[in-house]
Amino acid sequence: MADRYFTPREVEALIPVLARVMREVMTAHTEATALREKLQAEQNRIALAGGGVLDRAQWRADTERIKELTEGMQDALEKIVELGGTPKDLGLGLVDFPHLRDGREVNLCWKYGERDIRHWHGLDEGYAGRKPL
Repeated sequence: MADRYFTPREVEALIPVLARVMREVMTAHTEATALREKLQAEQNRIALAGGGVLDRAQWRADTERIKELTEGMQDALEKIVELGGTPKDLGLGLVDFPHLRDGREVNLCWKYGERDIRHWHGLDEGYAGRKPL
């Protein structure tokens, strides 16, 4: 059981903050993913070539940037948790909030860009199982 249950209106009051924080998270997530892919591609290139020249300064800079982005995402996600939400998908910007529906514990589901709460899903369902309120 959740510590607290939210009404759609209560979550809607949080949307301005959620949107700002989730935008930060999604932007950082996109950048960190691109940098990780870049580093992985560089590792693959060197492995396939049997060795190679590595720009160590750039590698360190990219690695440090990933660390900074990850720490920033963690801080932002903690803000969402403090608000009572559970971040679910950083790419889509999904956040769930516990809700009681007909005496049953479910999640109100907010997706980045939505201006109000229109969907819910069971605890064992995800985004694909969203139902209209």
